[in-house]
Amino acid sequence: MNAPLRVLVLWFPDWPLRAALGSPPPHPPTALVHANAVVACTASAREHGVRAGQRRRVAQGHLPALRVLPHDPARDERAFLPVLHLIEKHAPGASLLRPGLAALRARGITRFHGGESEAADALLRVLTHAGFPEARIGIADGPFTAEAAARSIRPWTIVPPGEAKEYLSAFDVQALRDEQLAGLLIRLGVRTLGEFAALDALEVRDRFGERGARLHALAAGADSRPLVPRPPDPELVRAVEFEPPLGGADQVAFAVRQTADAVMLALGDADVVCTEVRIDLTDDNGLVFSRSWLHPTCFDAADLVDRVRWQLEALAAEHAKEPVDEARAFGGIAAVRITPVAVDDAAHHQPGLFGSGSDERLHHAVSRVQTMVGHQGVVTAAVAGGRWLADRQVLTPWGERTVTPRDPDRPWPGSLPDPVPAEVFLPPRPVVLESIVGTEVGIDERGMLSADPARIGGAAVQAWAGPWPIDERRWTAAQGRRGHRLQIVDDRNRAWLVFLARDRWWAEGRYR
Repeated sequence: MNAPLRVLVLWFPDWPLRAALGSPPPHPPTALVHANAVVACTASAREHGVRAGQRRRVAQGHLPALRVLPHDPARDERAFLPVLHLIEKHAPGASLLRPGLAALRARGITRFHGGESEAADALLRVLTHAGFPEARIGIADGPFTAEAAARSIRPWTIVPPGEAKEYLSAFDVQALRDEQLAGLLIRLGVRTLGEFAALDALEVRDRFGERGARLHALAAGADSRPLVPRPPDPELVRAVEFEPPLGGADQVAFAVRQTADAVMLALGDADVVCTEVRIDLTDDNGLVFSRSWLHPTCFDAADLVDRVRWQLEALAAEHAKEPVDEARAFGGIAAVRITPVAVDDAAHHQPGLFGSGSDERLHHAVSRVQTMVGHQGVVTAAVAGGRWLADRQVLTPWGERTVTPRDPDRPWPGSLPDPVPAEVFLPPRPVVLESIVGTEVGIDERGMLSADPARIGGAAVQAWAGPWPIDERRWTAAQGRRGHRLQIVDDRNRAWLVFLARDRWWAEGRYR
Protein backbone atom coordinates (compact mmCIF):
# COMPACT_ATOMS: atom_id res chain seq x y z
CA MET A 1 0.00 0.00 0.00
CA ASN A 2 1.38 3.43 -0.96
CA ALA A 3 2.14 5.94 1.75
CA PRO A 4 -0.40 8.79 2.03
CA LEU A 5 0.45 12.02 0.28
CA ARG A 6 1.99 14.59 2.60
CA VAL A 7 0.52 18.02 1.90
CA LEU A 8 1.54 21.48 3.05
CA VAL A 9 -1.32 24.00 3.25
CA LEU A 10 -0.84 27.74 3.70
CA TRP A 11 -3.77 29.62 5.19
CA PHE A 12 -4.14 33.38 5.41
CA PRO A 13 -6.83 34.12 8.03
CA ASP A 14 -9.61 36.50 7.04
CA TRP A 15 -8.16 36.90 3.54
CA PRO A 16 -11.23 38.67 2.08
CA LEU A 17 -10.76 41.35 4.75
CA ARG A 18 -7.03 41.56 4.00
CA ALA A 19 -7.83 41.99 0.30
CA ALA A 20 -10.46 44.64 1.01
CA LEU A 21 -8.49 46.63 3.59
CA GLY A 22 -5.05 46.17 2.05
CA SER A 23 -3.15 45.74 5.31
CA PRO A 24 -2.24 42.87 7.65
CA PRO A 25 -4.26 42.29 10.83
CA PRO A 26 -5.22 43.45 13.36
CA HIS A 27 -8.08 45.19 11.57
CA PRO A 28 -10.79 47.50 12.93
CA PRO A 29 -14.26 45.95 13.28
CA THR A 30 -15.25 45.36 9.65
CA ALA A 31 -17.62 43.03 7.84
CA LEU A 32 -17.98 42.12 4.18
CA VAL A 33 -21.58 41.81 3.05
CA HIS A 34 -23.19 40.16 0.04
CA ALA A 35 -26.95 39.89 -0.52
CA ASN A 36 -27.50 41.63 2.85
CA ALA A 37 -25.65 38.85 4.71
CA VAL A 38 -22.22 38.85 6.35
CA VAL A 39 -19.71 36.88 4.29
CA ALA A 40 -16.61 37.52 6.43
CA CYS A 41 -15.69 39.67 9.40
CA THR A 42 -12.56 40.65 11.29
CA ALA A 43 -11.47 39.15 14.60
CA SER A 44 -12.27 42.44 16.34
CA ALA A 45 -15.84 42.19 15.01
CA ARG A 46 -16.19 38.57 16.14
CA GLU A 47 -15.29 39.65 19.66
CA HIS A 48 -18.57 41.61 19.72
CA GLY A 49 -20.70 38.73 18.44
CA VAL A 50 -20.57 39.36 14.69
CA ARG A 51 -20.49 36.11 12.72
CA ALA A 52 -20.43 35.06 9.07
CA GLY A 53 -23.92 34.22 7.87
CA GLN A 54 -25.68 36.83 10.01
CA ARG A 55 -28.01 39.32 8.45
CA ARG A 56 -26.55 42.78 8.16
CA ARG A 57 -29.06 44.26 10.62
CA VAL A 58 -28.29 41.58 13.22
CA ALA A 59 -24.54 42.17 12.89
CA GLN A 60 -24.98 45.93 13.30
CA GLY A 61 -27.19 45.26 16.28
CA HIS A 62 -24.27 43.51 17.98
CA LEU A 63 -21.89 46.32 17.01
CA PRO A 64 -23.43 49.61 15.83
CA ALA A 65 -19.99 50.98 14.92
CA LEU A 66 -19.34 48.05 12.57
CA ARG A 67 -17.86 49.11 9.24
CA VAL A 68 -19.66 47.38 6.37
CA LEU A 69 -18.10 46.89 2.93
CA PRO A 70 -19.34 45.01 -0.16
CA HIS A 71 -17.71 41.66 -0.83
CA ASP A 72 -15.93 41.29 -4.17
CA PRO A 73 -14.70 37.71 -4.90
CA ALA A 74 -12.78 38.94 -7.96
CA ARG A 75 -10.85 41.34 -5.74
CA ASP A 76 -9.94 38.45 -3.42
CA GLU A 77 -8.46 36.53 -6.35
CA ARG A 78 -6.58 39.53 -7.75
CA ALA A 79 -5.06 40.32 -4.37
CA PHE A 80 -4.00 36.70 -3.79
CA LEU A 81 -2.30 36.26 -7.16
CA PRO A 82 0.97 38.02 -6.11
CA VAL A 83 1.04 35.91 -2.94
CA LEU A 84 0.70 32.74 -5.01
CA HIS A 85 3.57 33.88 -7.24
CA LEU A 86 5.67 34.52 -4.12
CA ILE A 87 4.97 31.00 -2.86
CA GLU A 88 5.82 29.58 -6.29
CA LYS A 89 9.25 31.23 -6.17
CA HIS A 90 10.18 29.28 -3.05
CA ALA A 91 8.01 26.16 -3.44
CA PRO A 92 7.08 25.33 -7.07
CA GLY A 93 3.86 23.46 -7.71
CA ALA A 94 1.49 25.43 -5.49
CA SER A 95 -2.21 24.86 -6.10
CA LEU A 96 -4.83 27.51 -5.43
CA LEU A 97 -7.64 25.98 -3.37
CA ARG A 98 -9.39 29.34 -2.99
CA PRO A 99 -8.22 32.91 -2.32
CA GLY A 100 -6.34 32.85 0.96
CA LEU A 101 -5.67 29.11 0.85
CA ALA A 102 -2.93 27.34 -1.14
CA ALA A 103 -1.56 23.81 -1.02
CA LEU A 104 1.50 22.02 -2.33
CA ARG A 105 3.19 18.67 -2.01
CA ALA A 106 5.37 18.66 1.07
CA ARG A 107 7.97 16.24 -0.25
CA GLY A 108 10.03 18.59 -2.39
CA ILE A 109 10.28 21.56 -0.05
CA THR A 110 10.87 19.39 3.05
CA ARG A 111 13.73 17.59 1.31
CA PHE A 112 15.23 20.93 0.31
CA HIS A 113 15.09 22.37 3.84
CA GLY A 114 15.87 19.12 5.65
CA GLY A 115 12.54 18.49 7.37
CA GLU A 116 8.90 19.50 7.62
CA SER A 117 9.36 21.87 10.54
CA GLU A 118 12.34 23.52 8.84
CA ALA A 119 10.34 23.94 5.60
CA ALA A 120 7.39 25.47 7.44
CA ASP A 121 9.66 27.82 9.35
CA ALA A 122 11.45 28.91 6.15
CA LEU A 123 8.17 29.63 4.31
CA LEU A 124 6.81 31.62 7.23
CA ARG A 125 9.97 33.73 7.33
CA VAL A 126 9.58 34.51 3.61
CA LEU A 127 5.91 35.43 3.99
CA THR A 128 6.53 37.51 7.10
CA HIS A 129 9.30 39.43 5.33
CA ALA A 130 6.91 40.05 2.41
CA GLY A 131 4.29 41.54 4.73
CA PHE A 132 2.11 38.51 5.56
CA PRO A 133 2.88 37.75 9.22
CA GLU A 134 -0.60 36.27 9.74
CA ALA A 135 0.07 33.24 7.50
CA ARG A 136 -0.23 29.79 9.06
CA ILE A 137 0.91 26.41 7.80
CA GLY A 138 -0.38 22.90 8.31
CA ILE A 139 1.35 19.70 7.17
CA ALA A 140 -0.50 16.39 7.24
CA ASP A 141 -1.75 13.42 5.21
CA GLY A 142 -4.08 14.95 2.63
CA PRO A 143 -5.33 18.50 1.99
CA PHE A 144 -8.32 18.28 4.36
CA THR A 145 -6.27 17.37 7.43
CA ALA A 146 -3.51 19.81 6.47
CA GLU A 147 -6.05 22.63 6.19
CA ALA A 148 -7.51 21.74 9.57
CA ALA A 149 -4.00 21.83 11.04
CA ALA A 150 -3.28 25.20 9.42
CA ARG A 151 -6.35 26.67 11.12
CA SER A 152 -4.91 26.08 14.60
CA ILE A 153 -3.68 28.99 16.71
CA ARG A 154 0.00 28.12 16.21
CA PRO A 155 2.05 29.49 13.28
CA TRP A 156 2.58 25.98 11.97
CA THR A 157 1.24 22.56 12.94
CA ILE A 158 2.51 19.19 11.78
CA VAL A 159 0.36 16.07 12.03
CA PRO A 160 2.66 13.01 12.00
CA PRO A 161 2.09 10.45 9.21
CA GLY A 162 -0.72 8.02 9.96
CA GLU A 163 -2.24 10.13 12.74
CA ALA A 164 -4.76 12.12 10.72
CA LYS A 165 -7.76 10.23 12.11
CA GLU A 166 -6.72 10.80 15.72
CA TYR A 167 -5.98 14.47 15.07
CA LEU A 168 -9.39 15.09 13.46
CA SER A 169 -11.41 13.13 16.01
CA ALA A 170 -12.01 16.12 18.32
CA PHE A 171 -13.08 18.51 15.55
CA ASP A 172 -16.73 19.53 15.28
CA VAL A 173 -18.69 18.04 12.36
CA GLN A 174 -19.16 21.56 11.02
CA ALA A 175 -15.52 21.38 9.92
CA LEU A 176 -16.83 19.36 6.95
CA ARG A 177 -18.45 22.59 5.62
CA ASP A 178 -21.70 20.85 4.79
CA GLU A 179 -24.40 22.64 6.78
CA GLN A 180 -27.15 20.19 5.82
CA LEU A 181 -25.21 17.07 6.81
CA ALA A 182 -23.74 18.71 9.92
CA GLY A 183 -27.19 19.76 11.12
CA LEU A 184 -28.55 16.25 10.59
CA LEU A 185 -25.61 14.62 12.38
CA ILE A 186 -26.02 16.96 15.37
CA ARG A 187 -29.71 16.07 15.60
CA LEU A 188 -28.68 12.40 15.59
CA GLY A 189 -26.26 13.03 18.46
CA VAL A 190 -23.08 12.86 16.32
CA ARG A 191 -21.12 16.02 17.14
CA THR A 192 -17.46 15.30 16.38
CA LEU A 193 -15.58 13.93 13.40
CA GLY A 194 -14.38 11.05 15.57
CA GLU A 195 -17.96 10.00 16.28
CA PHE A 196 -18.85 10.34 12.59
CA ALA A 197 -15.79 8.31 11.52
CA ALA A 198 -16.77 5.54 13.96
CA LEU A 199 -20.00 4.87 12.03
CA ASP A 200 -20.04 1.99 9.59
CA ALA A 201 -18.99 3.12 6.12
CA LEU A 202 -21.65 1.04 4.28
CA GLU A 203 -24.44 2.36 6.49
CA VAL A 204 -23.23 5.92 5.96
CA ARG A 205 -23.29 5.38 2.18
CA ASP A 206 -26.77 3.90 2.27
CA ARG A 207 -28.11 6.73 4.45
CA PHE A 208 -26.28 9.79 3.07
CA GLY A 209 -25.27 8.74 -0.44
CA GLU A 210 -21.94 9.23 -2.20
CA ARG A 211 -21.32 12.70 -0.78
CA GLY A 212 -21.91 11.41 2.73
CA ALA A 213 -19.46 8.60 2.09
CA ARG A 214 -16.91 11.08 0.83
CA LEU A 215 -17.25 13.26 3.94
CA HIS A 216 -17.08 10.14 6.11
CA ALA A 217 -13.73 9.29 4.54
CA LEU A 218 -12.50 12.84 5.21
CA ALA A 219 -13.54 12.57 8.86
CA ALA A 220 -11.49 9.38 9.11
CA GLY A 221 -8.41 11.13 7.70
CA ALA A 222 -8.59 9.28 4.38
CA ASP A 223 -8.31 12.17 1.93
CA SER A 224 -7.66 10.68 -1.50
CA ARG A 225 -7.90 13.90 -3.49
CA PRO A 226 -4.91 14.22 -5.81
CA LEU A 227 -2.98 17.43 -5.28
CA VAL A 228 -1.19 18.26 -8.48
CA PRO A 229 -1.19 21.51 -10.43
CA ARG A 230 -3.07 21.22 -13.71
CA PRO A 231 -0.36 20.04 -16.09
CA PRO A 232 -0.23 21.59 -19.54
CA ASP A 233 -0.97 19.39 -22.48
CA PRO A 234 2.37 17.66 -23.13
CA GLU A 235 1.69 17.84 -26.86
CA LEU A 236 1.86 21.65 -26.70
CA VAL A 237 5.20 21.93 -24.88
CA ARG A 238 8.35 22.45 -26.93
CA ALA A 239 11.98 22.72 -25.85
CA VAL A 240 15.36 23.23 -27.46
CA GLU A 241 18.90 22.60 -26.15
CA PHE A 242 22.07 24.42 -27.16
CA GLU A 243 25.52 22.87 -27.31
CA PRO A 244 27.60 24.83 -26.55
CA PRO A 245 25.43 27.22 -24.49
CA LEU A 246 24.60 30.56 -26.09
CA GLY A 247 25.52 33.76 -24.31
CA GLY A 248 23.76 36.58 -26.18
CA ALA A 249 20.05 37.41 -26.04
CA ASP A 250 19.91 37.89 -29.81
CA GLN A 251 21.64 34.55 -30.37
CA VAL A 252 19.15 32.69 -28.20
CA ALA A 253 16.19 34.54 -29.73
CA PHE A 254 17.35 33.64 -33.24
CA ALA A 255 17.93 30.00 -32.29
CA VAL A 256 14.52 29.63 -30.64
CA ARG A 257 12.49 30.74 -33.66
CA GLN A 258 11.92 27.21 -34.91
CA THR A 259 10.81 26.13 -31.44
CA ALA A 260 8.29 28.99 -31.32
CA ASP A 261 6.98 27.96 -34.73
CA ALA A 262 6.62 24.38 -33.46
CA VAL A 263 4.55 25.61 -30.51
CA MET A 264 2.23 27.52 -32.83
CA LEU A 265 1.82 24.46 -35.09
CA ALA A 266 0.90 22.32 -32.08
CA LEU A 267 -1.63 24.90 -30.96
CA GLY A 268 -3.09 25.03 -34.46
CA ASP A 269 -3.46 21.24 -34.59
CA ALA A 270 -5.40 21.41 -31.31
CA ASP A 271 -7.57 24.32 -32.57
CA VAL A 272 -6.57 26.49 -29.61
CA VAL A 273 -4.60 29.67 -29.07
CA CYS A 274 -2.29 30.53 -26.20
CA THR A 275 -3.05 33.48 -23.90
CA GLU A 276 -0.48 32.71 -21.19
CA VAL A 277 2.89 31.03 -21.57
CA ARG A 278 5.69 30.01 -19.23
CA ILE A 279 9.27 30.22 -20.45
CA ASP A 280 11.98 28.24 -18.65
CA LEU A 281 15.59 29.21 -19.28
CA THR A 282 18.29 26.78 -18.13
CA ASP A 283 21.84 28.12 -17.89
CA ASP A 284 25.06 26.16 -18.11
CA ASN A 285 25.15 25.88 -14.29
CA GLY A 286 21.88 23.95 -14.30
CA LEU A 287 19.85 26.81 -12.81
CA VAL A 288 16.34 27.30 -14.21
CA PHE A 289 14.86 30.80 -14.57
CA SER A 290 11.09 30.75 -15.15
CA ARG A 291 8.56 33.44 -15.88
CA SER A 292 4.95 33.51 -17.03
CA TRP A 293 3.85 35.94 -19.73
CA LEU A 294 0.36 37.13 -20.63
CA HIS A 295 -0.99 38.47 -23.90
CA PRO A 296 -4.03 40.73 -24.35
CA THR A 297 -5.31 38.55 -27.23
CA CYS A 298 -3.13 35.54 -28.11
CA PHE A 299 0.52 34.78 -28.83
CA ASP A 300 2.05 34.23 -32.23
CA ALA A 301 5.56 32.94 -32.96
CA ALA A 302 7.11 36.41 -33.04
CA ASP A 303 5.56 37.22 -29.67
CA LEU A 304 7.13 34.11 -28.14
CA VAL A 305 10.55 35.03 -29.52
CA ASP A 306 10.19 38.55 -28.10
CA ARG A 307 9.32 37.16 -24.66
CA VAL A 308 12.40 34.96 -24.69
CA ARG A 309 14.56 37.98 -25.55
CA TRP A 310 12.95 40.20 -22.90
CA GLN A 311 13.34 37.53 -20.26
CA LEU A 312 17.01 37.17 -21.11
CA GLU A 313 17.56 40.92 -21.02
CA ALA A 314 15.87 41.18 -17.62
CA LEU A 315 17.93 38.26 -16.35
CA ALA A 316 21.17 39.81 -17.57
CA ALA A 317 20.27 43.17 -16.02
CA GLU A 318 19.45 41.49 -12.70
CA HIS A 319 22.76 39.67 -12.56
CA ALA A 320 24.65 42.80 -13.58
CA LYS A 321 23.53 44.41 -10.30
CA GLU A 322 24.83 41.53 -8.19
CA PRO A 323 28.44 41.24 -6.92
CA VAL A 324 30.65 39.26 -9.26
CA ASP A 325 31.15 35.68 -8.06
CA GLU A 326 32.88 33.49 -10.61
CA ALA A 327 31.67 30.32 -8.89
CA ARG A 328 27.99 31.30 -9.36
CA ALA A 329 28.19 33.74 -12.23
CA PHE A 330 25.33 33.71 -14.74
CA GLY A 331 26.52 31.75 -17.74
CA GLY A 332 25.13 30.97 -21.18
CA ILE A 333 21.73 29.47 -21.90
CA ALA A 334 21.80 25.71 -22.40
CA ALA A 335 18.07 25.08 -22.93
CA VAL A 336 14.78 26.91 -23.51
CA ARG A 337 11.38 25.39 -22.75
CA ILE A 338 8.10 26.98 -23.88
CA THR A 339 4.97 25.79 -22.04
CA PRO A 340 1.48 27.09 -22.91
CA VAL A 341 -0.22 27.61 -19.55
CA ALA A 342 -3.62 29.02 -20.57
CA VAL A 343 -5.30 28.26 -23.89
CA ASP A 344 -8.58 29.29 -25.48
CA ASP A 345 -10.72 28.05 -28.35
CA ALA A 346 -9.29 29.39 -31.60
CA ALA A 347 -12.82 30.20 -32.81
CA HIS A 348 -13.00 32.97 -30.21
CA HIS A 349 -10.05 34.73 -31.85
CA GLN A 350 -10.94 34.45 -35.53
CA PRO A 351 -11.29 37.72 -37.48
CA GLY A 352 -14.80 38.87 -38.28
CA LEU A 353 -16.53 38.48 -41.63
CA PHE A 354 -15.40 41.93 -42.76
CA GLY A 355 -11.90 41.77 -41.30
CA SER A 356 -10.38 42.38 -37.90
CA GLY A 357 -11.91 44.95 -35.62
CA SER A 358 -10.22 48.06 -34.33
CA ASP A 359 -9.21 46.33 -31.10
CA GLU A 360 -7.40 43.60 -32.99
CA ARG A 361 -5.53 46.13 -35.13
CA LEU A 362 -4.62 48.06 -32.01
CA HIS A 363 -3.17 44.93 -30.40
CA HIS A 364 -1.03 44.19 -33.44
CA ALA A 365 0.20 47.77 -33.75
CA VAL A 366 1.11 48.09 -30.08
CA SER A 367 2.81 44.69 -30.10
CA ARG A 368 4.98 45.78 -33.04
CA VAL A 369 5.99 48.95 -31.19
CA GLN A 370 6.75 46.91 -28.06
CA THR A 371 8.97 44.64 -30.13
CA MET A 372 11.05 47.64 -31.19
CA VAL A 373 11.29 49.51 -27.87
CA GLY A 374 11.30 46.59 -25.41
CA HIS A 375 9.01 45.07 -22.82
CA GLN A 376 8.90 48.13 -20.55
CA GLY A 377 8.61 50.54 -23.48
CA VAL A 378 4.83 50.27 -23.88
CA VAL A 379 2.72 50.40 -20.75
CA THR A 380 -0.94 50.72 -19.83
CA ALA A 381 -2.08 53.02 -17.05
CA ALA A 382 -4.42 52.20 -14.20
CA VAL A 383 -5.55 54.20 -11.20
CA ALA A 384 -4.87 52.79 -7.74
CA GLY A 385 -5.81 54.06 -4.34
CA GLY A 386 -3.66 56.53 -2.45
CA ARG A 387 -3.30 60.12 -1.36
CA TRP A 388 -0.37 61.20 -3.55
CA LEU A 389 -0.55 61.29 -7.33
CA ALA A 390 2.60 59.19 -7.69
CA ASP A 391 0.99 56.43 -5.59
CA ARG A 392 -2.19 56.39 -7.65
CA GLN A 393 -0.44 55.92 -11.01
CA VAL A 394 0.18 52.25 -11.88
CA LEU A 395 1.99 51.49 -15.15
CA THR A 396 1.92 47.90 -16.40
CA PRO A 397 3.79 46.56 -19.46
CA TRP A 398 1.45 45.89 -22.37
CA GLY A 399 0.04 42.38 -22.17
CA GLU A 400 0.64 41.90 -18.44
CA ARG A 401 -2.15 41.56 -15.91
CA THR A 402 -2.70 44.82 -14.04
CA VAL A 403 -2.59 44.42 -10.25
CA THR A 404 -3.22 47.60 -8.30
CA PRO A 405 -1.29 47.63 -5.01
CA ARG A 406 -3.98 49.75 -3.31
CA ASP A 407 -7.74 49.46 -3.78
CA PRO A 408 -9.08 52.65 -5.42
CA ASP A 409 -12.57 51.97 -4.04
CA ARG A 410 -11.45 52.34 -0.44
CA PRO A 411 -11.84 55.70 1.29
CA TRP A 412 -8.61 57.70 1.20
CA PRO A 413 -8.98 60.69 3.57
CA GLY A 414 -6.79 63.53 2.33
CA SER A 415 -6.74 62.34 -1.27
CA LEU A 416 -7.37 64.75 -4.12
CA PRO A 417 -10.96 64.79 -5.45
CA ASP A 418 -11.67 64.52 -9.17
CA PRO A 419 -10.65 65.82 -11.57
CA VAL A 420 -7.03 64.93 -10.98
CA PRO A 421 -4.11 66.45 -12.91
CA ALA A 422 -3.54 64.92 -16.33
CA GLU A 423 0.23 65.33 -16.03
CA VAL A 424 2.04 63.83 -13.02
CA PHE A 425 5.64 64.76 -12.29
CA LEU A 426 7.85 61.84 -11.27
CA PRO A 427 9.74 62.90 -9.26
CA PRO A 428 8.02 66.14 -8.18
CA ARG A 429 9.61 69.28 -9.60
CA PRO A 430 10.90 72.02 -7.27
CA VAL A 431 9.12 75.35 -7.75
CA VAL A 432 9.37 78.81 -6.19
CA LEU A 433 6.18 80.32 -4.78
CA GLU A 434 6.59 83.98 -3.89
CA SER A 435 4.47 86.68 -2.34
CA ILE A 436 3.94 90.12 -3.88
CA VAL A 437 6.97 91.48 -1.98
CA GLY A 438 9.23 88.68 -3.27
CA THR A 439 9.43 86.55 -0.11
CA GLU A 440 8.74 82.83 -0.25
CA VAL A 441 5.25 81.84 0.84
CA GLY A 442 5.12 79.58 3.89
CA ILE A 443 2.53 77.87 6.05
CA ASP A 444 2.29 78.36 9.80
CA GLU A 445 1.46 75.83 12.50
CA ARG A 446 -2.26 76.49 12.08
CA GLY A 447 -2.10 75.61 8.38
CA MET A 448 -2.51 79.18 7.16
CA LEU A 449 -0.50 80.81 4.36
CA SER A 450 2.01 83.42 5.49
CA ALA A 451 1.09 85.57 2.46
CA ASP A 452 -1.04 85.37 -0.68
CA PRO A 453 0.79 83.68 -3.59
CA ALA A 454 1.75 86.23 -6.27
CA ARG A 455 4.29 84.43 -8.51
CA ILE A 456 5.03 80.79 -9.29
CA GLY A 457 8.08 79.87 -11.32
CA GLY A 458 8.35 83.40 -12.70
CA ALA A 459 4.69 83.60 -13.79
CA ALA A 460 2.05 85.73 -12.11
CA VAL A 461 -0.65 83.95 -10.08
CA GLN A 462 -4.19 84.63 -11.27
CA ALA A 463 -6.09 82.41 -8.80
CA TRP A 464 -5.37 79.91 -6.07
CA ALA A 465 -7.19 77.59 -3.66
CA GLY A 466 -6.09 75.88 -0.46
CA PRO A 467 -4.06 74.94 1.40
CA TRP A 468 -5.20 71.41 2.30
CA PRO A 469 -3.10 69.43 4.78
CA ILE A 470 -2.11 65.84 4.13
CA ASP A 471 -0.54 63.77 6.90
CA GLU A 472 0.19 60.12 6.16
CA ARG A 473 1.69 57.49 8.47
CA ARG A 474 2.70 60.00 11.10
CA TRP A 475 3.57 57.13 13.47
CA THR A 476 6.42 55.86 11.26
CA ALA A 477 9.39 58.14 10.80
CA ALA A 478 10.70 56.26 7.75
CA GLN A 479 7.40 56.04 5.78
CA GLY A 480 5.61 59.08 7.14
CA ARG A 481 4.84 61.89 4.69
CA ARG A 482 3.16 65.20 5.34
CA GLY A 483 2.62 68.45 3.50
CA HIS A 484 0.11 71.10 2.40
CA ARG A 485 -1.42 71.19 -1.07
CA LEU A 486 -2.30 74.25 -3.11
CA GLN A 487 -3.98 74.66 -6.50
CA ILE A 488 -2.72 77.60 -8.56
CA VAL A 489 -3.60 79.11 -11.95
CA ASP A 490 -0.95 81.39 -13.48
CA ASP A 491 -1.24 84.11 -16.09
CA ARG A 492 -0.33 81.63 -18.84
CA ASN A 493 -3.53 79.67 -18.09
CA ARG A 494 -1.57 76.80 -16.58
CA ALA A 495 -3.14 75.07 -13.59
CA TRP A 496 -0.70 73.60 -11.04
CA LEU A 497 -0.99 71.28 -8.08
CA VAL A 498 1.84 72.11 -5.68
CA PHE A 499 2.62 71.10 -2.13
CA LEU A 500 4.89 72.33 0.63
CA ALA A 501 7.08 69.69 2.31
CA ARG A 502 10.28 70.11 4.30
CA ASP A 503 10.09 73.90 3.90
CA ARG A 504 10.13 73.69 0.11
CA TRP A 505 7.49 73.91 -2.61
CA TRP A 506 7.14 71.10 -5.14
CA ALA A 507 4.99 70.72 -8.26
CA GLU A 508 3.11 67.43 -7.99
CA GLY A 509 1.15 67.69 -11.23
CA ARG A 510 -0.33 69.98 -13.86
CA TYR A 511 -3.88 70.18 -15.19
CA ARG A 512 -4.53 70.10 -18.92
